[in-house]
Amino acid sequence: QVQLVESGGGLVQAGGSLRLSCAASGLTFSRSPMGWFRQAPGKEREFVAVISWSSRSTYSSDSVKGRFTISRDNAKNTVYLQMNSLKPEDTAVYYCGAAPGGSYYRRPIEEREYEYWGQGTQVTVSS
Repeated sequence: QVQLVESGGGLVQAGGSLRLSCAASGLTFSRSPMGWFRQAPGKEREFVAVISWSSRSTYSSDSVKGRFTISRDNAKNTVYLQMNSLKPEDTAVYYCGAAPGGSYYRRPIEEREYEYWGQGTQVTVSS
């Protein structure tokens, strides 16, 4: 049984930082590209960042580029999202997803490519 458990969300002032974690179990984490998505109230879930299973390839959406950094520790089966210079528009529920398989460089950005999802963690940025 695959489980993805996010943590690290909370309330922060604009300009602040948070680090989200996603602990995975029940899958071959070291061969799974991992991604972060978010969903704001009244909006569709959107892509934030992805990292290949080898960590050699990452990609972020334009809205977070330069502020958010995705990383992973395969020994701990955990993927991270370091979020700096947070803005009120970053307020959303953040989800991690796993998309097992593919080449060492694979970095899926479409929601439909992800097979497993966590329950989400709320991030609220106050102005």
